[in-house]
Amino acid sequence: MTTPYLHINGIRKVFGEVVATDHVELSIAEGEFMTFLGPSGSGKSTTLYILAGFQDPSAGDITIRGKSILSTPSHKRNIGMVFQRYTLFPHLSVGENVAFPLRVRRMGKSEVDARVKRALKLVRLEGFEDRMPAKMSGGQQQRVALARALVYDPPVLLMDEPLSALDKKLREEIQFEIRRIHQETGVTILYVTHDQEEALRLSDRIAIFNKGKIEQVGTGPELYANPATHFVADFIGDSAFLAGELASVSGERAALRFADGTTVAAVPLHGSGRAGQAAELMLRPERIELATEPGPEGASLPVTVEDMTFLGNNTTLAARTPWGAALSVRLNFGHPLAANVARGDRLHIRWSPEAAHAFVRG
Repeated sequence: MTTPYLHINGIRKVFGEVVATDHVELSIAEGEFMTFLGPSGSGKSTTLYILAGFQDPSAGDITIRGKSILSTPSHKRNIGMVFQRYTLFPHLSVGENVAFPLRVRRMGKSEVDARVKRALKLVRLEGFEDRMPAKMSGGQQQRVALARALVYDPPVLLMDEPLSALDKKLREEIQFEIRRIHQETGVTILYVTHDQEEALRLSDRIAIFNKGKIEQVGTGPELYANPATHFVADFIGDSAFLAGELASVSGERAALRFADGTTVAAVPLHGSGRAGQAAELMLRPERIELATEPGPEGASLPVTVEDMTFLGNNTTLAARTPWGAALSVRLNFGHPLAANVARGDRLHIRWSPEAAHAFVRG
């Protein structure tokens, strides 16, 4: 078996009676962009801080190339770190900020100057060496922080919600730059965010954290198309969950019955279940087809349109099932029904068998 480049092995961290991380297990390939995604308090930042050496785990180990790094002090792990707040030294110029980790390593002046120039070019801040941080925008300051973290060529770069203090347009701009820098340098990046769109835009793979554990790891398309748990299905993308019960289970598929007796069939079932258990049908708004006629038996439901919102490239409909459950349907611009549908219209939603998911409710 090949030894993973970076392996987080059963990391557990307890603060008093609070379990922050609960046996987190994850392997990261060299050069991979791995994002830790989850809500506040899910354990993603704690895992990152243990990797950085800012906190000690209660149990478990972290290895790079098969060797544990836990006994190595944080400043000797040769791991770059970029925080939410830029943490620049306000009394030092841009060049001096970027040079700081090199001077701590006692590099010669010519080597320091060359590396600072190269790092600033990488983040597209050539010529800013003498600028003071207070004279720069938030986006520029974050670029300086990124240059400082990369200037000594660390093999691993950790980023803890680095863009959350920026506005949407600037976030998207810096996201593009981070992706470009990753592609140019090949550095292994572990990135923490609670923003699913940011995770999908940046990552090679995403680890979904919830209540101190990793619920699922995969690429963006894998997590979106095949969520392993209700939490992942709800956290990645937009979803409608229709509550009902399992009418029958056959292998990995199930039929669901709703409050008015309506049933749907052949829905992929995540986890084990048995007839009579409470369950939910999950549908993605953009994977639902809206039609005037019902679809195949068991993969169609009648709905009543309650509202329409035009959003440019699509129209989002708020609809309701006969038993009163609400859901959204997204129609692409130019859809034949988008311009003709009206409040109160009785229509049908249809879906392909693989576009729906069933989850047993705990």
